[in-house]
Amino acid sequence: MIEAAGVVKSFPVRGRRRGLRRSRTPLRAVDGVSFTVEPGEFVGYLGPNGAGKSTTIKMLTGILTATSGSLRVCGLDPSRRRTALARRLGVVFGQRTTLWWDLPLRDSLALVRRLYGVEREAHRARLAELTALLELEPFLGTPVRQLSLGQRMRGDLAAALLHDPELLVLDEPTIGLDVVSKATVRDFLERINAERGTTILLTTHDLGDIERLCRRVLIVDHGRLAYDGGLDELRRTVDADRVLVVELARPGPPIVLGDGGPERIEAERSEGPRQWLRLPRGANAAAVVAELAARHEVRDIALREAGIEEVLAGLYRGDHAYSGPGLPRPRSAVDQRSTVE
Repeated sequence: MIEAAGVVKSFPVRGRRRGLRRSRTPLRAVDGVSFTVEPGEFVGYLGPNGAGKSTTIKMLTGILTATSGSLRVCGLDPSRRRTALARRLGVVFGQRTTLWWDLPLRDSLALVRRLYGVEREAHRARLAELTALLELEPFLGTPVRQLSLGQRMRGDLAAALLHDPELLVLDEPTIGLDVVSKATVRDFLERINAERGTTILLTTHDLGDIERLCRRVLIVDHGRLAYDGGLDELRRTVDADRVLVVELARPGPPIVLGDGGPERIEAERSEGPRQWLRLPRGANAAAVVAELAARHEVRDIALREAGIEEVLAGLYRGDHAYSGPGLPRPRSAVDQRSTVE
């Protein structure tokens, strides 16, 4: 569905004036990214601000043209076959709407039908399906400007899917949504991927979206692909601390284990009888639990693995354990300052 091979996108950056002219230096926003997405996959595309995510999305949709490298989406060159690709692609930008601001949502969706040339009967059936799945019925007659953010996002999803695209590209689709609206959008995306086989590429800063929806993640940092694989593999790859939550029989002083040696573990937080101990990398959780049970009257113990936020932060810092396929060794601080070449 998506084939990217050595894709580069450079932008000229103006520097200090030299004589009568300013110098121009190319900035590589995307730097040699290569990956493929197979039909039916649900892939998360992650990275910190400025990593190159939105630039990649714009190249995939034909808005921008790659400086070099090869890029094909649905078998087409996005920049040369943009109109043909639009009929096979659905796009949602969370911070922008494709709906007509002053028209009722129903009329906006009718205009979308005409733009894509969808037959009337096919449109009626598809709209009825999307209306039920996204719970649009109560506000189909409401002007778009009067919709809440969650309602408008559901309208944008319907507009992106009215022509039944093979690939759905989402850029921050849950940004600013409340808990209920997020749950509705997530349930819908999960369902169309599972039941209709729609391929979905999702960029987001909401890591709850990733943990709930994506079986595979691509992570970019400084324009380069830093990771390609599953979330569980990512957790094993990055050395992130685990936390042991201990509930004692009664409140007491902070727990200290290890007798002051190099393996010393001390509670970093306590609330009444409950205390939190951060296990250093490589610590044997079974041995720690055994020592706890021997020294304290314990009611309950829970071991919490690192959350995806901590794992990603570790990856950006360069804390991963190995360098292998799809996981290049992180660049040094000097390399990271030299993005402009």
